[in-house]
Amino acid sequence: MLETSSRLLALLALMQSRPEWPGSELAERLNVTGRTVRNDVDRLRELGYPVEAVRGPAGHYRLGAGAKLPPLLLDDEEAVAVAIGLRAGRGVAGIEDSATRALAKLQQVLPHRLRRQVTALHQAMAEGPSNTDGNVPDPVVGATVLAAIAAAIRDSALLRFDYPAPARPDDAPRRNDASAPFGDWPVLVEPYRLVSWERHWYLVARGPETGAWHTYRVDWLTLRMATGRRFPPTPLPGGDYPAFVLRDVATAGWKVHASITVFASAEDVLARINPTVGVVEAVDESTSVLLTGADSLELIAVYIGMLGLDFHVTEPPALVEHLRVLGERYARAVN
Repeated sequence: MLETSSRLLALLALMQSRPEWPGSELAERLNVTGRTVRNDVDRLRELGYPVEAVRGPAGHYRLGAGAKLPPLLLDDEEAVAVAIGLRAGRGVAGIEDSATRALAKLQQVLPHRLRRQVTALHQAMAEGPSNTDGNVPDPVVGATVLAAIAAAIRDSALLRFDYPAPARPDDAPRRNDASAPFGDWPVLVEPYRLVSWERHWYLVARGPETGAWHTYRVDWLTLRMATGRRFPPTPLPGGDYPAFVLRDVATAGWKVHASITVFASAEDVLARINPTVGVVEAVDESTSVLLTGADSLELIAVYIGMLGLDFHVTEPPALVEHLRVLGERYARAVN
C-alpha cells in the first residue's frame, strides 16, 4: 500500500485523468478501502482542492474548478508529448514567450530520465519550412483574438468587427449586405465555429438579419467592443463547418480573386482541380468559368497553369498583366 503522501498524489492524478470516478473504482485502483478514499478526499479538500461528491446509485467524485491551478500530474507519455508540443507549436502570435516559459517550467520538474528523453528528441529533430507552397508569409493570429471569438461562440453572443477584405469580381450585388464578408464597414455576425485549415484561421458565421452564412479570415478582422447581445443559435445546414469553409474560401477567403474562362467542360475542369481551389460554372458543353483566388497573383498563375487547358482571363487587370509578363518570360526561355 502506498504511503499517505504518495497515495494523495496518485489519487489526484487519477481524478485529473477523467471527469468522474466512483469511490469503489478509486479504492480498487489505489488498493485501499472505501473509507480510506473518503479520508483522502477530505485531506485533498483541506489542501485546497475542490473535490465534489455526488451521492446516490450513480455516485462519484469529481475534481471541480478551483480558485487556482492545482499541480498538474502527467504520466511519462503525456509529459513528453506536452514538451514536444510546446516546442513545435506555430501559427498563433502572442504565445511564443508564454510557450517558452511553460516549456522551461516543465523541463525543470521533469524526472531526469524524461528530461534526457525530451532533450534527445529536440536535439535529433529539425524542422523544415512550414510554408513551401506559396510566396506569401503565413498569417499569424493573436491568441487573445482567438480566445475572444471562441468566447462569443460559447456564449452565443453577437460579434462585431471591422473586415476590410478585398472585393471579388462578382461582388457588386452584395455590397448592401452588412453581414457579407466584403467592404470596410463594421460587420455584425452570429459566430458559430473557428476552423483551422492550410495554416489559416477562419470564422464561420451567420448574418443576423439576412440569415446568410459566410466565412471570414480571422487574420483580416479587427474585433470591436463586445456587444453583450445574445442570439438563439441556428446550426449550419448539414452541420459540416470544415466542408463549408473549404467551399466558401475559394470565392471569399483570398486577397486576390479571378474569374477565368476555361475552354473545356465543367466536368473536365473539376476533374483536374481540388474542390477548394475554386468554383466551376458551366457555360456550355465546351466552355466553363473558374472562380478562384489566392493571396498573390503568382499563386493564381500557378493554379491556372496546372490545369493543362486553354483559358482566357479578363480580370482583374493586374492578373492579366502578370500573365502577359509571364508568357513573355516563358517564351524567352525556349528561344
